[in-house]
Amino acid sequence: MEATSSSATVPSLDKNDFLKLQNGSDIRGVAVTGVEGEPVSLPEPVTEAIAAAFGQWLLHKKKAESRRLRVSVGHDSRISAQTLLEAVSRGLGVSGLDVVQFGLASTPAMFNSTLTEDESFLCPADGAIMITASHLPYNRNGFKFFTSDGGLGKVDIKNILERAADIYKKLSDENLRKSQRESSSITKVDYMSVYTSGLVKAVRKAAGDLEKPLEGFHIVVDAGNGAGGFFAAKVLEPLGAITSGSQFLEPDGMFPNHIPNPEDKAAMEAITKAVLDNKADLGIIFDTDVDRSAAVDSSGREFNRNRLIALLSAIVLEEHPGTTIVTDSVTSDGLTSFIEKKLGGKHHRFKRGYKNVIDEAIRLNSVGEESHLAIETSGHGALKENHWLDDGAYLMVKILNKLAAARAAGQGSGSKVLTDLVEGLEEPKVALELRLKIDKNHPDLEGSDFREYGEKVLQHVSNSIETNPNLIIAPVNYEGIRVSGFGGWFLLRLSLHDPVLPLNIEAQSEDDAVKLGLVVATAVKEFNALDTCALSNLTHSS
Repeated sequence: MEATSSSATVPSLDKNDFLKLQNGSDIRGVAVTGVEGEPVSLPEPVTEAIAAAFGQWLLHKKKAESRRLRVSVGHDSRISAQTLLEAVSRGLGVSGLDVVQFGLASTPAMFNSTLTEDESFLCPADGAIMITASHLPYNRNGFKFFTSDGGLGKVDIKNILERAADIYKKLSDENLRKSQRESSSITKVDYMSVYTSGLVKAVRKAAGDLEKPLEGFHIVVDAGNGAGGFFAAKVLEPLGAITSGSQFLEPDGMFPNHIPNPEDKAAMEAITKAVLDNKADLGIIFDTDVDRSAAVDSSGREFNRNRLIALLSAIVLEEHPGTTIVTDSVTSDGLTSFIEKKLGGKHHRFKRGYKNVIDEAIRLNSVGEESHLAIETSGHGALKENHWLDDGAYLMVKILNKLAAARAAGQGSGSKVLTDLVEGLEEPKVALELRLKIDKNHPDLEGSDFREYGEKVLQHVSNSIETNPNLIIAPVNYEGIRVSGFGGWFLLRLSLHDPVLPLNIEAQSEDDAVKLGLVVATAVKEFNALDTCALSNLTHSS
């Protein structure tokens, strides 16, 4: 299972092959062999071309710079990381940029390196590349790109991939290596020490500059063998916390214990068990590249999805009363009620996609509506105070700040202070996500794009519901169709990237969930290219 060697014959690829690697505002592909039916789509020559294209894009963006530009490069624990790091470094050299290698790093640290002003660490970087595929299987990898303005968006990624396709045609491996030798400098830097010291300072400051504000707290960390193992020794221990019982801190790109994903049931069960077995005050879990996180209190109660959003909303609204909390589209009605009625804030439910949520919060601020938190149910979250940086570690720091500040003020010393903050959050008894796949080759599509077909399905569902007195279509909704009824709600939307219509249902009983499912099943029954097996299983289960 080794990454394809760059000395191998370079396959012929066109622009479409490169554009297939786009995954919203990221690039994702198969980096190593080993999974049947998944050929390598991100070999070294392709990686070199993509890195060279980012270099070109950056030079175009910062054309007035008088010095050579430098790009920081980091990676998570994937088995293809080192191979791709070398290929990225060669590609950046093609564009005449200097490379600063951070080694094992987190995605938030890479963005942070474009903001840090410390020449001894070659910062700020003009651009940054994180080599990661988040929680995807071991054979995948990919790239996230940053400048000091934040993560690149979809339009920029498309531009980079189009440039990469042109570069790939023109350059052979020999040319890449020759160019790299002649023009690029590569320096290795321990930037994670800078990033982690910033997190430590933030907690100390929140506790009135106490050196060890978490002394006596027992906090276990589960890094899932990703890049987040640093949090125990480099953040919690300097703050005085006990971290015994922390698990899967060693980087291992085969992810032998569980998927590093706070939305994964097995992952959450693993951290919950660690908290209970060790009688810890708190558990913290990260995804592979540490831009997502979740927590568990001392009783084993999870702070993820709606509950994590509720907790952070409570903390942020204490600091900024009345502020707007921006979330993705699948948050619950109970969360809206909690934010608006209990906390006195405003809930702005937007689209799926962490970049969408963050950009919407930035837009609201620009038009005079104050927003301090943008957060997805997936565990992606960003705060205005932290440059809108999508940072799972910083979200946990906000929680630690609350623990430390509460104890300093004599308000208790365990995680009960956190649990109390989400008191009153109404939670559904049933929460489901079903995926209704569109068969792109079905004759009903008549050669049209699956998106067009998906939009027709959504329109038909909307039309069929308008005449039903038991159902109310959400008047303000930015994605798909959201409908309330039978004491719950459903959201049917088109996936951001795939030929799929995800259907989210929340209800107070199985029967009510089935009733909502039947509404959708009845409305879509004539759409033969739609696979409704999951829906049939639900509606026939009662």
